[in-house]
Amino acid sequence: MRPELQVEKKTDMIIDTHAHYDSEDFDQDREILIESFPGKGIEKVLNAGASAASAWKGLEMAERWPQMYCALGVHPNELEGLSEEVLKEFAEKSVHPKVAAIGEIGLEYHYEEPPRDVQKTWFRRQIALAKEVGLPIIVHSRDAVKDTLDVIREEHAEEAGGVIHCFSAGPEVAEIYVRMGFYIGVGGVVTFKNGRKLKEVVQAVPMDRILLETDAPYLAPVPHRGHRNSSLFLPLVAEAVAELRGISRQEVIDITRENALRCFPKLAD
Repeated sequence: MRPELQVEKKTDMIIDTHAHYDSEDFDQDREILIESFPGKGIEKVLNAGASAASAWKGLEMAERWPQMYCALGVHPNELEGLSEEVLKEFAEKSVHPKVAAIGEIGLEYHYEEPPRDVQKTWFRRQIALAKEVGLPIIVHSRDAVKDTLDVIREEHAEEAGGVIHCFSAGPEVAEIYVRMGFYIGVGGVVTFKNGRKLKEVVQAVPMDRILLETDAPYLAPVPHRGHRNSSLFLPLVAEAVAELRGISRQEVIDITRENALRCFPKLAD
């Protein structure tokens, strides 16, 4: 049995605001895992689209399981599959009660491809889509702090609102986003020994602007680092945040749950 399925039942209900259960990493036990969530303290999960195909798979999961919601969007690493026709389909499905956001969208500069100008063009276009349909955005930004912030400012993305997922910049940048009305996504990295920057961010920004997320199957928290991540490990992230803030884990869970419902109003439906 995988270690996450051995997590004891919890009574405190957590919302995971970012996961990828469409990933092939869950092909062997997806149904068992997702159906275990309510009994193990995971109230709701927002599955973020990485490609057009994964976005549609996320919607299928959201329609099947009441605890699952989805975001429709294309990650900067998957832009070959993005077109205006795909965005039109996203717009048509945006009214679905289980479609809670547009994402995961943004900039990925860790690799040379796709070209940066192409990434920025589609990032802008998906921000525009979010504003058109009235949904918040889930932003991916890796090694692209300045350009991400510039695009968000130029496109007035604060009109859509949303979260800067897997936040990796420093407290100063976090505070800029918070002033713009964005939330900061905090996951397993906050438990890492080399996660100093994120720990500083957690201590600096207001608690009412922090969201808990896993990015499952990636970035599992300590002591499961290097293994497959899942929403069942989210209490470990909440515990790390609680220690950094000097409050109880339950307070972290309660506050971030309310934050999630404000950031993604459809999760409250």
